Amino acid sequence: MPWTHSATLPASAADTQRLYFLDWLRILAFGLLVAYHVGMYYVSWGWHVKSPAASDAIEPLMMLSSPWRMGLLFLISGAALMHAVAAQPQPLGAFFRRRSARLLWPLLFGMLVIVPPQSFFEVVGKFGYSGSYGEFLLDYLSGRDDFCRLEEERRRCLILPTWNHLWFLPYLWAYTGLFLLIRAWAPGLLARGSAAVVAASGSKWRLMLLGALPLMAARVFLVRFEVTHNLVWDWYSHAQYLSLFLLGAWMAGAGDALWLGLRRLRWLALAAALLSWALLMFYFNAYATQTPPEALRQLMRLLWGGMQWWVLVAVCGFARHALHRDSPLRRRLSAAVFCVYILHQTVIIVASQALKPWHLAPLPEGLLLIAITLMLCGWVYALARRLPAPLALLLGISPEARQAGSR
Repeated sequence: MPWTHSATLPASAADTQRLYFLDWLRILAFGLLVAYHVGMYYVSWGWHVKSPAASDAIEPLMMLSSPWRMGLLFLISGAALMHAVAAQPQPLGAFFRRRSARLLWPLLFGMLVIVPPQSFFEVVGKFGYSGSYGEFLLDYLSGRDDFCRLEEERRRCLILPTWNHLWFLPYLWAYTGLFLLIRAWAPGLLARGSAAVVAASGSKWRLMLLGALPLMAARVFLVRFEVTHNLVWDWYSHAQYLSLFLLGAWMAGAGDALWLGLRRLRWLALAAALLSWALLMFYFNAYATQTPPEALRQLMRLLWGGMQWWVLVAVCGFARHALHRDSPLRRRLSAAVFCVYILHQTVIIVASQALKPWHLAPLPEGLLLIAITLMLCGWVYALARRLPAPLALLLGISPEARQAGSR
């Protein structure tokens, strides 16, 4: 998300409308994304490149964040958008054009410049590609379509060009457009949604079910749709992320009573989430080589959806309790985090391949990859802030972010 809602609000409204803890959560969520993508190098799950030491050893730890990490970003994005629209009275068309520039120019630049090294190392590792990077770049830009192999009895092909980790940007752009259409044509829907959230904030059990029910429904009815990160054919992902995005907007319109309610629920929600995770790990281990009873499968799907929401309740509650404050560090990190997001996966993949000949153990190598990624991304951000505004925008550094990062 290339903006913070707090940075767009008028100073006179700062004390009552700025939700600093959501900015901190956004920063922490993107930091977690760096660690998670480093972890993807070492697990048995499919990813662009794989460590020779990849195994299932850390997969239970990865599952602590996998079900909810992107959902948190969409929840925060919805809340941020609600605040930004309310704080900047202007035609919605003009607002959407500005948001489109902030999202789509970095996406286009990323697909043409940032992402290709990821795909190059992927075709070298998975398909035995022997050409140079320059030769691959021509294949990439021309949409070469024969990088295919058989996986789990299905033919899977690498679609080029691709947006890889930048899939968040077109999804956020589409959801932003949908939100603005609702605001223009059915504003009562937003008001009723916020009113329903306000009503739920008076009951801890309603809050515990508020976002859990749509996530449970998505898991039960749409999980058969494979996650594709294809904007027009990704029904399970849309059911999760769009519902959380709209819920975030409604929550932003519900006032601080809602966030205080989440703060009171933080320990209960954390306990529910950890218990759900433990039960799911036991279930996956018990039925790793056999088919579970259908009733148990559906029950675990419901539990998965509940866990996704209960973690979000817990992290929002703890953040409201401990991080509801401003600081120069928050402003600087908020300004930098979108640029780091754009760059981080390419840096991880390139650095992992550069470190491979050293044959490091997974733990020190993983920690080194995290350190290299944060340092290189921070260095590029510091340089990019000095570029002319149109060029800086390609790396997610808007004029507002440049101003906030200098304070």
